[in-house]
Formats: sequence, C-alpha cells, structure tokens
Amino acid sequence: MSIAKKLRFLPGGWFGWRFAPAVLLALVLGAAHAAATAPAVRSEIEALMAVLRTSDCRFNRNGSWHDGAAASAHLLGKLDYLERRGQVESTERFIELAASASSASGKAYAVQCGGAPAQPSRDWLLAQLRALRTPAAR
Repeated sequence: MSIAKKLRFLPGGWFGWRFAPAVLLALVLGAAHAAATAPAVRSEIEALMAVLRTSDCRFNRNGSWHDGAAASAHLLGKLDYLERRGQVESTERFIELAASASSASGKAYAVQCGGAPAQPSRDWLLAQLRALRTPAAR
C-alpha cells in the first residue's frame, strides 16, 4: 500500500501533503522573524527588575499583594514569554506589554511603597527607569 493511501485518513487526504513544504517554510520563516531582544534592552529590564526586587514596595496583581521579589520573578517570566515571540523592542515596550496589567484578566497592576498610596505599576516603573537612565543615579 502506498503512503498516499495510508495517509488518506488525514484531512485533505494526500492532496494536503502537497502543500507541506510551503507550510513548513512559512513556519521556519515566521520563527526566524522573531527578533531577539537587544542585550542592552535585556540588561536594562533586568536592572529595573532588580530595583523592584530589592525595594520595600508591594506589587498588586489581580487583587493580591506580592513583595518585590515575587513580582520581579513573575514579570521576568512574562519577559521570557514575550522574548520568544520577538516582542520586546525596548524597556518601555516591556512595561507596556508585561508590567502594566494582567494578560489574563486585563486588570491594571499597582505598586505601593511605604506609606505612599498605591499607583499604577506603569507609572512607578517608568519613574524608576528614568532614574536608572539618569547618569547621577548610577
């Protein structure tokens, strides 16, 4: 029995297999298109996460408060996910896509430091990023 007859049970029968090389090529090119995060951007994000990790701030995610270390670990996991898809062109983009709101619920994240009122995580992270980029802060 030929392979074509054995594979007739597949959707499209053997005819569908004629397009397999084109589909494979499209998948390979799509994966190759996912750009790697620039080392300087990755380094800056890691520095920003170190600020969060070592802060006395709490991070609110989906209604639960987490310490800086847990929040940093969670956001670095989201960074890995976005990097596999080539979506991290800048630290600001990372903050927008991963660190501002839950990708599951859409709820905004918040940061609360000391006795200060909670603020959107996006605002807090962008302020910390500006401080990191200021030469006097280093």
